Amino acid sequence: MAGHDARTGGWLASAWLGYSLLFWFYPLAWLALLSVTQWQFSGTPVFTGLSNLFSVMQDELFWTSMLNVLRFLLWYIPIVFLSALLFAAGLKRITFGRGFIALSFLLANISSGVAYSIVFSKLFSEFGPVNAVLRDLFGISVPWFTNPDCAMLSIALIVTWKFVGYYGLILYSGMLAIPQDIYSAARMDKTGRLRQACAITLPMMNPQIVMVMVLAITVAFSIFTEPYLITGGGPLNSTTSPMVVMYEVAFQKMKPSWAATMSIIVAACSFLLIWLFRKLFEKHIEIV
Repeated sequence: MAGHDARTGGWLASAWLGYSLLFWFYPLAWLALLSVTQWQFSGTPVFTGLSNLFSVMQDELFWTSMLNVLRFLLWYIPIVFLSALLFAAGLKRITFGRGFIALSFLLANISSGVAYSIVFSKLFSEFGPVNAVLRDLFGISVPWFTNPDCAMLSIALIVTWKFVGYYGLILYSGMLAIPQDIYSAARMDKTGRLRQACAITLPMMNPQIVMVMVLAITVAFSIFTEPYLITGGGPLNSTTSPMVVMYEVAFQKMKPSWAATMSIIVAACSFLLIWLFRKLFEKHIEIV
């Protein structure tokens, strides 16, 4: 029996090692190689040292896209967090059809980016249904995709629609993990609902909240379909994302070595931002 378990463990470890080498270490090594060489999809890469890095550092569009990540996060973080929190709270109160509702929201997460991008581009167009309702109710029309600030808000709303169910289920799991005895003791002390939420619910959901924020930061650095298909990175490059810039550099300008260097910078900035967020906000929660 012990020998069988050892062989099984060995096979599993070998499979994991093979997977890691093929899908993690090899791509990373290839990116690192491309970042210090000159290559155009054929032939042998020619070593160029740090010339790619110096060229990327002078690329204004790339750094504009990195600034757009921060602009996107300023809209996306509060919108998606509050929406996911309300979804989780509402799901907790539902008694019938909870699983169906949860799965319904998860469908957005696995839906085709091309399909929903086309749908939302029609919904938020100048003469689309959203502006039609706003004109009827308030007499206004919002330039969702033609104003730089509104365009980024539009992208944030669309990405929120995609991930609110996924993030909401993560927060919902955190709510379920909180012992009800704590709430009972708080009610005995005549603690109000708002005070309970601020002093009990949110602090004890810290691991789930941090996970949602980490996922949101990762999404911010990796969005491609929405800005590429809906706004084309405009207006005035206000919604251009790093992924869009890397795609255009690699496949339109035929400079994959530049794109590889950009991807390493994006990964480093993403890692740094996530590390900083976790350092500032992650707490150790222990229920005894």
